[in-house]
Amino acid sequence: MRLLSLCAYYLIVRHLPTTETPVIGLGIRRVRRLLVGRIFKHSGQNVNINKNVYFGTGADISIGNNSSIEPDCQIANDTIIGDDVMIAPEVIIFSKGHNTKQTDIAMRLQGDTAQRPVTIGNDVWIGQRSIILPGVFIADGAIVGAGSVVTKNVAEKTVVAGNPAKFIKTRQ
Repeated sequence: MRLLSLCAYYLIVRHLPTTETPVIGLGIRRVRRLLVGRIFKHSGQNVNINKNVYFGTGADISIGNNSSIEPDCQIANDTIIGDDVMIAPEVIIFSKGHNTKQTDIAMRLQGDTAQRPVTIGNDVWIGQRSIILPGVFIADGAIVGAGSVVTKNVAEKTVVAGNPAKFIKTRQ
């Protein structure tokens, strides 16, 4: 059932219009929610996966209640997303990279680094075109400004932005 759901998602459902499309958007949202419920390790209630989201096999992704992933995002297969999380369009979340330590061997031949999953707490907003690097923890109530590259953990109720993302302020 999981494999069939994954095939249906990538072959058809991923390419359907956005969930904001008048008249049919609500139905599309329900179909995507049904499929990711069968694909992801855990999928909470009222989840919104929008158009053209890529998540590999999705087998180790957990997403909490009322969380949304907007169009054209790429989510690492082992990402943990809390409740009430807003992930804006074109966000990329990585959980591994390439080994580069040896200079006498081409980087493409050195293989991948060990996986380091990303964890996103509750009530987090990640702005459009942000990039989250492997192993990052984004704590509850944080905001990541649009276009940011997050290389380090983000503390609770803080706003970060930039490349690399830096502390901007604390939310009150």
